[in-house]
Amino acid sequence: MEKAKTIAVNIALIAFIAVFLIWGNTLYRQHAQFDKGEKALAGGDYIAAIAGYESAIHMYTPGSGLVERAAERLWTIGEHYEQAGDVDKALIAYRSLRSSFYAVRGLTSPGREWIERCDGKIARLVKIQQFQPKAQ
Repeated sequence: MEKAKTIAVNIALIAFIAVFLIWGNTLYRQHAQFDKGEKALAGGDYIAAIAGYESAIHMYTPGSGLVERAAERLWTIGEHYEQAGDVDKALIAYRSLRSSFYAVRGLTSPGREWIERCDGKIARLVKIQQFQPKAQ
């Protein structure tokens, strides 16, 4: 009986350590991707910033404030392009934000409010895009 208890404790400890290591690695990569987005945004490279922030959201870890900050940055980039009249790039930003939250769905569904906000923006911009002349 004592041997079974020791084995169970060891298994639980190994499982805890494995989950902790995976969580820590994911959190580290999330920070690295967010930093890439920040550097690209500071340098005016909005497309690279979109990629960095999108990747940060894909590295979703419960309790990390970076997910919300990355979502806010993507929304701001979408609004920037929208105000500049660049519908195609605004759609890239909004679709990246929406798809990032679809990608991290599992037992929970984080980002539902962002998905809904993006759906509204995307629908409106697609209608505008349909009436814009295509560049040749």
